[in-house]
Amino acid sequence: MDFEEQAMRLIVSAGNAKSSAMNAIAQAKGGNWEGVRAALAESDAAMIEAHKEQTNILQESLDNPEQGTGMLMVHAQDHLMTAITIMDLAREFCDLYEIIQKQE
Repeated sequence: MDFEEQAMRLIVSAGNAKSSAMNAIAQAKGGNWEGVRAALAESDAAMIEAHKEQTNILQESLDNPEQGTGMLMVHAQDHLMTAITIMDLAREFCDLYEIIQKQE
């Protein structure tokens, strides 16, 4: 697999993690706690794939330093870090929605 394909796989996995985390927030807003758990599990699974791809890319970069970083990899890392942030925030939002809905 070439470097660009690996970077794209990282982008897709991170994007899926972020989308599922955002879905968890929407499910929490609607009070669907089963949907929250499912969406967060999907987000976690996608993040595991993203981290695996990141590890592969980093290992290959160490093995082939002439490969360089490149804008695509910078973009992939940006997607990964954004997904991690959204996942953290999604868990907090879901907790808050649960507290609010229990008080209503």
